[in-house]
Amino acid sequence: MAKVSKFDAADYLKTPVAIAAYLTEALETNDPGYICTALDTVARAKGMGDIAKATGLSRESLYKTFKETAKPEFDTVRRVMQSFGVKLVAEPIDDQEKVA
Repeated sequence: MAKVSKFDAADYLKTPVAIAAYLTEALETNDPGYICTALDTVARAKGMGDIAKATGLSRESLYKTFKETAKPEFDTVRRVMQSFGVKLVAEPIDDQEKVA
């Protein structure tokens, strides 16, 4: 009988490029719960203690921030993403030429 282990995306989020791609996909869903789950996954990949130290937030605060029902403050998300080695980037919603 084959042994199957549970898939955990955190096992594959080792570089800022992989983290950025993963979070971009999550952000494109526009689902706040899914986005919080993705942030939690990356934090687990990086180490919650390291994220807490880098952001100045407590581990407990971070766990609350990443709950699927959480509504984290923008500054918290910005600080956490910076600790991941990635940044938020604005892009046009469609490919139409921008009108000034």
